[in-house]
Amino acid sequence: MKHRSRFRAATPVSIAGRSGLTDRGKTMAPLPGATRRSTPDPARFIAGDVERRYESRDGLSLCYRDYDGGGEGWPLLCIPGLSRNSRDFHRLALALRPARRVLAVDLRGRGLSDYDPDGDNYRLPTYVVDIAGLLRHAGIDRAVVLGSSLGGVVAMMLASEQPAKIAGLVLNDIGPEIARAGLARIREQAGRLGPVWNWDEACAQTREIHGHALPDLDDARWMEYTRAAYREGPDGVPRLDLDPRIGERPARPGDLPDPWTMFTSLSMPTLVLRGEHSDILTRETAERMQAWNPGLELATVSGRGHAPLLDEADSLAALEAFLARADAL
Repeated sequence: MKHRSRFRAATPVSIAGRSGLTDRGKTMAPLPGATRRSTPDPARFIAGDVERRYESRDGLSLCYRDYDGGGEGWPLLCIPGLSRNSRDFHRLALALRPARRVLAVDLRGRGLSDYDPDGDNYRLPTYVVDIAGLLRHAGIDRAVVLGSSLGGVVAMMLASEQPAKIAGLVLNDIGPEIARAGLARIREQAGRLGPVWNWDEACAQTREIHGHALPDLDDARWMEYTRAAYREGPDGVPRLDLDPRIGERPARPGDLPDPWTMFTSLSMPTLVLRGEHSDILTRETAERMQAWNPGLELATVSGRGHAPLLDEADSLAALEAFLARADAL
């Protein structure tokens, strides 16, 4: 098929011995409160993918997971939300990789990617540049891009700036307008995220924060979801797997173009997944998006708030159908 992008060999990740941040070949001391990995953590390796690294424009070592089953469909690049990482997409990638290459990224400051020595760089324009660099490194000329929450905003910005590279766009419970009720909930919950001392406490905290959005998960799935967001330190204590400075600084004027103007400029095939009970992407906003773009596909994921996990039957059915149509274009 014509859609298979040329694959350029990339170096698999080795995290052993990485004790500090990389800045154009220099080793820097770890940031205060941000212990880096000195030995591989077996819990971090997930069967079915290859971890690869590439260098950002400003010299950070960034990580992505590469699931390449040899399929000929458009590659799918997955971008996580603000405090999440590539591990969120593992189940989805395993389901889709027979038909296409799937890549899931750790944005800078998350997962296995380096923390940025300058916290001001945790901004949307920086993430867009990083994602464009990943596509070049992976040898992908064109792809379908999927973004969850903040990742969806990054995906929209990339699509508006480099539309020729985007074969399709998938927005997971995000759009050009965020409901005030959802923002208020996120701010209120952020103040309740205290330290935890073991995995049971981490799981309990995760359930408290996300239980309203994921009401039907069993204990095993809650622990899996928790382990995707936390990392166990050398002392055996799990901590959120991200730089604690993320989200501390307000966005700068001009970081995000006018959201509705940006959205209405997009012309590529687009799928919007909305959690049935989402307080971030309201039904009214989703329907307004569809009114602006009659070709936009809107799928509701039953029993979910913000944001769907993407392994639900509703999510997988909508994604597989959308990707098949994108492949045929």
